[in-house]
Amino acid sequence: MNVTMGRHPHVIACYSYSYKLHSPGIGPGATADNNPKATQLPISISSHQLRVKQSISSNSVGGRLMASSNGCNNLTTKNYLRHVESLNNIPSGAGKISQLNAVILGEALASEENDLVCPSQEFSTQALVPSPQKYLEMYKRSIEDPSGFWSDIASEFYWKMKWNEDEPVCSENLDVSKGNINIEWFKGGITNISYNCLDRNIEAGLGDKIAIYWEGNEPGVDATLTYAQLLQQVCQLANYLKDIGVKKGDAVVVYLPMLMELPITMLACARIGAVHSVVFAGFSAESLAQRIMDCKPKAVITCNAVKRGPKVLNLKEIVDAGLTECVKNGISVDVCLTYENQLAANRESTKWQEGRDVWWQDVVPKYPTTCEVEWVDAEDPLFLLYTSGSTGKPKGVLHTTGGYMVYTATTFKYAFDYKPSDIYWCTADCGWITGHSYVTYGPMLNGATNIVFEGVPNYPDPGRCWDIVDKYKVTIFYTAPTLVRSLMRDGNEYVTRYSRKSLRVLGSVGEPINPSAWRWFFNVVGDSRCPISDTWWQTETGGFLITPLPGAWPQKPGSATFPFFGVQPVIVDEKGVEIEGECSGYLCVKASWPGAFRTLYGDHERYETTYFKPFPGYYFSGDGCSRDKDGYHWLTGRVDDVINVSGHRIGTAEVESALVSHPQCAEAAVVGVEHEVKGQGIYAFVTLVEGVEYSEELRKSLILAVRKQIGAFAAPDRIHWAPGLPKTRSGKIMRRILRKIASRQLDELGDISTLAEPGVVDQLIALADT
Repeated sequence: MNVTMGRHPHVIACYSYSYKLHSPGIGPGATADNNPKATQLPISISSHQLRVKQSISSNSVGGRLMASSNGCNNLTTKNYLRHVESLNNIPSGAGKISQLNAVILGEALASEENDLVCPSQEFSTQALVPSPQKYLEMYKRSIEDPSGFWSDIASEFYWKMKWNEDEPVCSENLDVSKGNINIEWFKGGITNISYNCLDRNIEAGLGDKIAIYWEGNEPGVDATLTYAQLLQQVCQLANYLKDIGVKKGDAVVVYLPMLMELPITMLACARIGAVHSVVFAGFSAESLAQRIMDCKPKAVITCNAVKRGPKVLNLKEIVDAGLTECVKNGISVDVCLTYENQLAANRESTKWQEGRDVWWQDVVPKYPTTCEVEWVDAEDPLFLLYTSGSTGKPKGVLHTTGGYMVYTATTFKYAFDYKPSDIYWCTADCGWITGHSYVTYGPMLNGATNIVFEGVPNYPDPGRCWDIVDKYKVTIFYTAPTLVRSLMRDGNEYVTRYSRKSLRVLGSVGEPINPSAWRWFFNVVGDSRCPISDTWWQTETGGFLITPLPGAWPQKPGSATFPFFGVQPVIVDEKGVEIEGECSGYLCVKASWPGAFRTLYGDHERYETTYFKPFPGYYFSGDGCSRDKDGYHWLTGRVDDVINVSGHRIGTAEVESALVSHPQCAEAAVVGVEHEVKGQGIYAFVTLVEGVEYSEELRKSLILAVRKQIGAFAAPDRIHWAPGLPKTRSGKIMRRILRKIASRQLDELGDISTLAEPGVVDQLIALADT
């Protein structure tokens, strides 16, 4: 196989090798030819699978591998494969390996000793990207010819007017020393994302295909919308919004739970060129007011109440309090459109302000089911989504239309190996970026059938997810590591009582997934059949930046693996110097990608300062990352989640993973605290497996697990027993609260209203000195 050389990092190809395994003790420069103990290990790495053809003798364990390739001697780290020598060394796995082994999908369980999970030939044969070679070919073009690569993909969508095809599709400056940061994709192209999600699919014959299966909080409560029905409801709301004066460029704040009306509202805003700002329906009145005052919307859309599990949340009361706070600060909103969610509350129990509040059901259904599209420039704003900032003031991340549309559609298609017959379920709420990109826009741009779930995954019992999977024959299941670990804690029986035979691809999002949780997800939920797309991305990136492509290459439990097309990740040191080969450092991206956000609303200076000034010429993710000798990327958590203990930089995710590897630990969260000797100490909140009791022996055992896996320098200074961890309803651990508890700054806990279980905070405080 001939490979053209270039300049691209992190890319793998696929070859056949004859590996020579050396026993321990052979010095540098030694070869198998002069060592009688060397064991020949024939390994065939095809485009579809990796199989160990001969087991390794016991006297070889712990040795090192040297590779000789067939006709591939030109593959060196001097060239564009500089961070991966094309599997010149067989991928070494996620953890300590006592023998060289590999798992083929569907054939065996992944364990500590089987750290490579390889796609089966059957899976790879039907995959969109069936081999490392195909990935290499596509990735190479996406970097060397981004205009051609992305233009070809963008042309699959409807454009009222094409961008100037005589110019590059992208114009950018990521270097603050050269002027204002600026990113533009498909500038001059005229399109509409709502039209591409709905009308385009209907015109392609998908009008009668189910767009949304809606599953209510209570089992047995459900509904469906076809693409044709969805378009009609979107048009009715769009016509209403136009009638009350909402125009292109106006903001609309959306405070809705996971009803079908939430994606309907997003698509209706996009249809008329309005900018939606979805606020997670769980944020406090104060947090909602902050967002309203920042973007000054023409309308707020909410519902009276929602049930999450057994609890009723009165959302309208929160909106009322938020709007009252806004009025005190000189900001008023003329219209509060309220959907009557009869499953949670009736009209009579809903507080009402005449002249401002309007019932959705009284007005929206009266409007026509067709609505003209407002055609917008590719760089016109699509939505605002506020994310937490280190200063406490939320950051209004602004995404525009054209590039985001193309990127979310493409990442969804390839990262999940999407097929038109798939039934897709992402458990995220549309109040977060995952719900924007991979509940609403990405799936619908591909004409997918999508599940929208109102409830919580452990109601009425921890088997609810798998009940839904079986009910709808879900094929792609995308969720958060926090949920995976929570379900692990509840035991396998809640999973195995259901078939789950429809599943073919799993996905992970939100934070690094530790290898033990990865293995449980793979072995128990996926029956060792389903590859896991462990995606790394951010609110700011719009879509996946580093992700496995199912069927393309071996996976390592816990690794996000390799960059998506068009993405050039680099790891830099404190001075911004790119680090080659195996390393750890700050994760940055050089050159933009279509889904990148364009600014922070009303604060471009903060945008530049936060993301581009730390390392001029790069987008700084704020995350730490390790790259192993095989080029696989391992996210180590936020840089501000890195603890400096006596000069040792320790990622909290690394310590958490070590703790969770203990058989009696269900979940762990680690924060740094001041230490008078070491500068910072390691403070670990530990949730035990159901039925396991707290004990001093167990505390010592947990600390020992970290010492063994990482080293004595990473041993926690304190184990804090935690019946539960403070999480948002989307599953995100609120580490800010844990830091305050660990440092005993209990009067500075701040807003805990967004927590799924606020009572957990009191439990943790009560256990602080046990």
